[in-house]
Amino acid sequence: MTQANSATSTKRRPWTVPEDLLARIAERAPRYDAENAFPFEDLDELRAAGYLRIGVPIADGGSGLGLRATAAVQRTLAQAAPATALALGMHQTWVQAARSASARGESFLQSVTDHAAADRLLAFGVSEPGNDRVLFDSTTTAQPDGAGGFRFTGTKVSTSLAPAWDVLSVFGKDTSGSEPRLVHGFALRSDGGIRHLDDWDTLGMRATQSRTTLLEGVHVPAERIVRSLPVGPTADPLVFGVFAAFELLVASVYVGIASRAVELTVQSVQRRRSMDGVLRSDDPDVRRAVADMRGAVDAVALQVDALARDVDELEDHGRRWFPLLVGTKARTVDTAQHVVDEAMRVVGGSAFRADAELARLARDVRAGQYHPSSRDSAARTIANDALGPVSVAPGTIAS
Repeated sequence: MTQANSATSTKRRPWTVPEDLLARIAERAPRYDAENAFPFEDLDELRAAGYLRIGVPIADGGSGLGLRATAAVQRTLAQAAPATALALGMHQTWVQAARSASARGESFLQSVTDHAAADRLLAFGVSEPGNDRVLFDSTTTAQPDGAGGFRFTGTKVSTSLAPAWDVLSVFGKDTSGSEPRLVHGFALRSDGGIRHLDDWDTLGMRATQSRTTLLEGVHVPAERIVRSLPVGPTADPLVFGVFAAFELLVASVYVGIASRAVELTVQSVQRRRSMDGVLRSDDPDVRRAVADMRGAVDAVALQVDALARDVDELEDHGRRWFPLLVGTKARTVDTAQHVVDEAMRVVGGSAFRADAELARLARDVRAGQYHPSSRDSAARTIANDALGPVSVAPGTIAS
């Protein structure tokens, strides 16, 4: 064996979901959806396969995957079970946020890497009812304990992984000083003071079990407080890391849904014939529809991949980062919904059955519009970047 071949043979291959595990996950997905149940079996098998550690550095027992490779894993997982991919993607978002911060010389999220390395499941306690500022403000109160820790009281919504998380991120607003501050920390399941409502009964993405969460004075000690930031927009490494990972990993799930819809469409039209014996796949209208669907998926898949690569490679897009990220997420979600709707139309009545996989995808894909950033929020961000902020208050006339 030559030296070059020897080096190639010992090179670690990127982590992928084993094919037999993917098949089992796909087989279980309809049951979790029908029963409105959390995918505990998926989590157990994926944890055993090292999935929770894919973004952890190799030296710490992980697979060392960056955002680009993790997005590819999420896309593949979503083709088998969108809700499982979306829920567990919250864990991967924190892991990739920690990688991003570390790559930029910051260590304040080292505890995230440590938790993931120990196969602990991380979840987000961020979204709040009526809070359209997401990470830039909070309706949750963060009360100082006098020793560097805080007690958090408030209501969080869409807390994916509610039945299963080991570590929950929490953040709230501390108004005890001269200027309000946004405080970020991590609570453990054993801390108490956190209650989930059994209120997740939705149209789609049912297995995520993204339940309403009540923070009832949960105490987070000083050693688990990771950041204190001013209220309002900021490009702090925590905000950038979370934002970039969340937008692109969520988008990758919807790329996976759209890819699966195209695959199911191709399978259907290649086996169906008209009464005169002509394959549906030979119908020029069907061919044009499938071509348009595939092209649309390729376009958003490549953009998600390119931006994830830029995060990994520390590309400096400056103030363009946020418009690029929100635009990509919003465009991907819209594209995925269009592709699934077209798939339903092309496949026909068999896709309208409740037990049809396409019918489940048609419900799951509609959840995308509810994840930050929404289409309207993305449009405002992009417009502000292109045109500057609005100079005249709505309802007034410039003199």
